[in-house]
Amino acid sequence: MWAGPYAGILQMLLIGLVLLSMSRIALVAWQWDRVQATGLSASIFFQGIRADLILLGYFAAIPLLLAPFIAHRISSRFWKTAIVYWGTFALVFILFMELASPQFIMQYDIRPNRLFIEYLAYPREVFATLWNGFRAAVIAGIGFTCLLGAAIFQLLRRAAADTVMWPARKLLLVWPLVCLAVFVQIRSTTGHRPANPAMFALTGDAMVNSLIINSGWSVLTALGSMRNEAVSSEIYGTLPRAQVLAQVRAAPWLQGARFDTPELPTLHRQEAAITRARPLNLVIVLQESLGATFVESLGGLPVTPELEKLKHEGWWFEQLYATGTRSVRGIEAVVAGYAPTPARSVVKLSLAQQNFYTLAAGLGRQGYHTEFVYGGEAHFDNMRSFFTGNGFQKIVDHTDMRPAFTGSWGASDEDLFDKSLERLAHLHARNKPFFSLIFTSSNHEPFEFPDGKIKLHDPAKQTVNNAVKYADFALGKFIREAKKQAYWKDTVFLIVADHDNRVYGNSLVPIKKFHIPGLILGADIQPKRVTAIASQIDLAPTLLSLLGVSSEHPMIGRDFARDSTTPGRALMQFENYYAWLEGSSATILRPGKPPLAARYAAASGELDTNAGIPNQEQVARAMAHVMLPSLLYREQRYRLPR
Repeated sequence: MWAGPYAGILQMLLIGLVLLSMSRIALVAWQWDRVQATGLSASIFFQGIRADLILLGYFAAIPLLLAPFIAHRISSRFWKTAIVYWGTFALVFILFMELASPQFIMQYDIRPNRLFIEYLAYPREVFATLWNGFRAAVIAGIGFTCLLGAAIFQLLRRAAADTVMWPARKLLLVWPLVCLAVFVQIRSTTGHRPANPAMFALTGDAMVNSLIINSGWSVLTALGSMRNEAVSSEIYGTLPRAQVLAQVRAAPWLQGARFDTPELPTLHRQEAAITRARPLNLVIVLQESLGATFVESLGGLPVTPELEKLKHEGWWFEQLYATGTRSVRGIEAVVAGYAPTPARSVVKLSLAQQNFYTLAAGLGRQGYHTEFVYGGEAHFDNMRSFFTGNGFQKIVDHTDMRPAFTGSWGASDEDLFDKSLERLAHLHARNKPFFSLIFTSSNHEPFEFPDGKIKLHDPAKQTVNNAVKYADFALGKFIREAKKQAYWKDTVFLIVADHDNRVYGNSLVPIKKFHIPGLILGADIQPKRVTAIASQIDLAPTLLSLLGVSSEHPMIGRDFARDSTTPGRALMQFENYYAWLEGSSATILRPGKPPLAARYAAASGELDTNAGIPNQEQVARAMAHVMLPSLLYREQRYRLPR
């Protein structure tokens, strides 16, 4: 063959292009309505080939760099064998990722990305979910991968047998030219930075943008970005430290606060809006995947009747927004008041495993007993490590329960709440203030829950709507029982979602899917509608005030107990996009590109990204608030004084 020892690499490139192009054609046909709406169908395929060449270039680079040392006639057998196995590995990886893509898109409305990597750390839970909820897809995917992988291996092996090795001189003379070609292929641009997935974001639909690239490159890029998470926010640009702090401290709710500790730049004292002779207890019920999608009065489906009844008994947040799309992102926001970044949640990051502020750490210094109650295994998503290192004195999980029903993710919500009632009675008997974080899991795919508990909303049992209705049933049962207990009059309860179930839509940032319910009730809390825009990071400061706890903390959120009428804002991280929402005006920060101005219609959930030139003051606020948490994390300054 004319390509000599480089023939195997060329064959790998050609087969890879065919596989990736066929996959893209199938995905585009499947999502044709959304692709057609962008008017960029031709560009998707042209730019897609460019993205495919980048991924294939990475796989070609490794054997190419070794060629001068082993691609000689004397070692031809070893070279041919190595190329066959390496090419098979590369193409099977590409094939597996493409076959996994449709199911991932159905779940997350985007190609496999960082979530794909993070879930690999928890094989037991992930396998149980896949086996119980997607068994046919798993078997078919593995089967096709094995069959096509075997076919690829035989094809490459037969081709390798016909490879003609070159003399050493010819090999070395051609080698620099081949290296240059592959370098250009990988770099894919004459700009000062190599091509990256952000450069292929051609539309306002994040899912369609993900179709342009390929799943293998998406996952490998995410894996590389996880190594630079301490400076993750710099993908949006830079802002001087002094300006970051000035912008954040200028928030109306931080006016008058004193920041007297230079090494802890956001540490300040918050005086509780309510004075109490004895601080109240706190119970936070963090509801898995309970978006406004499932709350009728917030524009969703009528599958949360218990929550709808309870909302008349306390503070009901009408415009509360999650900070992200993962449970750990909701945990860091609700429990630590920590703002989102493009990096993984601090629940998983190494520098936040000790001496990182949480409500448990702060309330622990106020004499509270603090604990976390979860129906699954607390090690999932690194929760046990994060919580025990940052103020939670006791962890109660599946191993401490005797559940009547156990699903893929652990004990049912009824069993979880039964254990929580037992724990709350025990804590109350100690005559010491307590904080309990209860994290539900029944509303998690594959949506397993006990039979005969609810009237099904959908005909088939294991659907998200039925799981939400069961979770709501269990919640209502829990609150009714808690009201009968002596601690009810001394305890504030927060019911809030970690995020919505699936974040999808044809918007660059689907803000509608960040809308979640939030309710504070119990003790002497009076009914109230909070209509201002609120973020999950505002809940912790508000709770401290309602508890009657004055303290120092580094949180930058808003105390709604002191002011519930000033216009608010919401912070949202979606993939590599960061959205800052004020009223109907949104600023979207994009990696490697200028900020984008948008208009958000809350009633319809539509985001118009053709809103003209961004407001520079709003851009500055957005930049400051995404830069600050990254800065505080890497310098380990989001903590209490030692």
